Amino acid sequence: MDSRQWRYKLKKIGQIFVNGLVNENPLLVLMIGLCSSLAVTTSVANGIGMGLSMTFVLLMSELVISLFKNLIPSSVRIPIFIIVIAAFTTIIDYVLQAYFPALSKAMGVFIPLIVVNCIIMGRVEAFSSKQPVVYSVADGLGMGLGYTWVLAGISLIRELLGNGSILDIPVLGENYQPILFFTLPPGGFFVFSLFISLGLYIKQRQSRAAVNRDKEGCC
Repeated sequence: MDSRQWRYKLKKIGQIFVNGLVNENPLLVLMIGLCSSLAVTTSVANGIGMGLSMTFVLLMSELVISLFKNLIPSSVRIPIFIIVIAAFTTIIDYVLQAYFPALSKAMGVFIPLIVVNCIIMGRVEAFSSKQPVVYSVADGLGMGLGYTWVLAGISLIRELLGNGSILDIPVLGENYQPILFFTLPPGGFFVFSLFISLGLYIKQRQSRAAVNRDKEGCC
């Protein structure tokens, strides 16, 4: 493989990774996997824990399925995908129970429910079952970390305004009156809508900037 091919491959890997972080963010753009996302974002610890758990399962599932995609019969691909995802979900569930019992208890049933999360099944079916391993790894990392940063951001706002703390450490002082709204489901939807609005605003600015550059290049 010559240098031009290497540059092309690295560029494509970078594009796939960035797509998961921003352009095709599973929460802000694709809007899948919302139920568990809004349920666990009442604290930063829960948001980060759920995001990293999802990233591990997504990355490993895409890696394994991409490796063996040519050996998986199309007639039974969905059951096999579910088995692979369930195996890695069980691993992360047991790891959390063993080493982070408080976090595991706080997230409850949402860790086992990773098995049926739309993000993982969607990426496995649409991407890793058709793409080479390196691209699947980039997609898994991008989508997983894109999911994680959104969860962490929503959790930060909800915990800060709802409890006056970050990672259970008080930061707004003893006189701060917590806003209960942000600890309830409507507060989660409200903060999530702010993130979507911010994402749309940034995209519009980028589109306008691209149009302006094209106009300047034509003149």
